[in-house]
Amino acid sequence: MARYEVNAAAVDKTRSLIAAHQYVLDSDWGEVQPGAEDANTFLERHSWDDYAAWHLGLTERANDETKARYAFVVGDFRRVHRTALIACVYRAAEWRHKKVELAAHQLLQDLDEAAGLTG
Repeated sequence: MARYEVNAAAVDKTRSLIAAHQYVLDSDWGEVQPGAEDANTFLERHSWDDYAAWHLGLTERANDETKARYAFVVGDFRRVHRTALIACVYRAAEWRHKKVELAAHQLLQDLDEAAGLTG
């Protein structure tokens, strides 16, 4: 099973997007989650660092500048999706990637607070 470390740059980017209210509260993540073609289009116009910043997990021992290096996407390359963070928490918990799970959980709490969903 692959092992992941938390991508601090993605945590920072996600926090900045949340602070700027660049998020979607209600979406069907299965429908809007970026696919391979979306990733390719993004990479045609952006750097690998920009691509990496959308992924909470970095696959250990995978080569940089390959899609295999990046996991747990948090948005659609424009905005953070609440349902993406929920999916990250769930997937990371399911496969026992505790550090990624906790990072995604904290970002979900940050988003909910910013959106006024905590009361």
